[in-house]
Amino acid sequence: MSSTPRPRTTTRDPAELTRRLSTWLAVRLPGARAVAATVPASNGMSSETLLFDIDHPRPPARSCALRLAADPAAYTVFPTYDMARQYRTMRLVAEHTDVPVPRTFWLEEDPEPLGAPFFVMERAQGRVPPDVMPYTYEGSWLHAATDAERAGLEAATVSALARIHDQVPVAEAQFLALPGSGSALRRHVAAQWAYYTWVVTGREPSPLIERGFAWLADHWPPDAEGADGTVMTWGDARVGNIVYDGFAPAAVLDWEMAALGPRELDLGWMIYLHRFFQDLTESGGQHGLPDFLRRERVEERYARLTGHEPRAMDFHTLYAALRHAVVMLRVAYRQVHFGEVPAPADPDALIMHRASLEAMIEGRYW
Repeated sequence: MSSTPRPRTTTRDPAELTRRLSTWLAVRLPGARAVAATVPASNGMSSETLLFDIDHPRPPARSCALRLAADPAAYTVFPTYDMARQYRTMRLVAEHTDVPVPRTFWLEEDPEPLGAPFFVMERAQGRVPPDVMPYTYEGSWLHAATDAERAGLEAATVSALARIHDQVPVAEAQFLALPGSGSALRRHVAAQWAYYTWVVTGREPSPLIERGFAWLADHWPPDAEGADGTVMTWGDARVGNIVYDGFAPAAVLDWEMAALGPRELDLGWMIYLHRFFQDLTESGGQHGLPDFLRRERVEERYARLTGHEPRAMDFHTLYAALRHAVVMLRVAYRQVHFGEVPAPADPDALIMHRASLEAMIEGRYW
């Protein structure tokens, strides 16, 4: 990790972005302007974030965050960015659940003001488990916590996920249904395959990823969604997308991958994304956090909270690893595009968790 360059996240000028934001803000809130604007070091490679304060006698909130669709010139990670969909999802969760999400203030769908659609929300105060260096590494605040503190954070995180699934009315979330036919899971996998084909257009395909999709087809769960039917899934359910106040969730973030589907989509993603960082940490010679977010404990806790016994979790954790591999391949090809890394002869070498995905396909991982 330390020898790999951090992929660039934007081609935009933050100072120019702030100036244009102030012009736009003054129309929405006369006399207001954006000040103290910063781009977080952890700025995403999908949509971008700008942190700023509002200078005004009566602002809706003093500290805000702006989520801006990715700059097309920055070799985007995803083919489309529906900011209105994210904004609507956050408002839906805020209206129907007790899960903490930032207050949303304005949605701008016209790309003219800032060069792309965006929305403004209140900035959550707290701390986020970092991705770089991963929170599993020595030196992170979560690694330095006590076992009891991490256990409390884990319990609160799984509880938040359970409440998203149980409390959001599916009838109100139909705008998150993916296109196509068949079950929500069939549509989800079909959308991921379409995303993969977009990623490799004009590039070398990944034999490993295509092998993973073939495994899914051969091991499709007979009762994929079961009697519980479909729920609204968060889509990017992981601790790195939560702002914590102490060890309790203060704000659940990053809803761009929200979709209708079985509960196990989020459970598999939460479990595997931690394992990804844990495997990475162990390969670097550190102990990491092997007792954090253990699969059997997460599944048991979720079942106790919801009454839903997680099904086909080998399928769903592998699907999570496969989805992550597609994203990583796009990010790596993005680095190649910007000259940050050379293009390897073997595209599978660009997938950091190649060995674990191979092991899952071969039934020797868990």
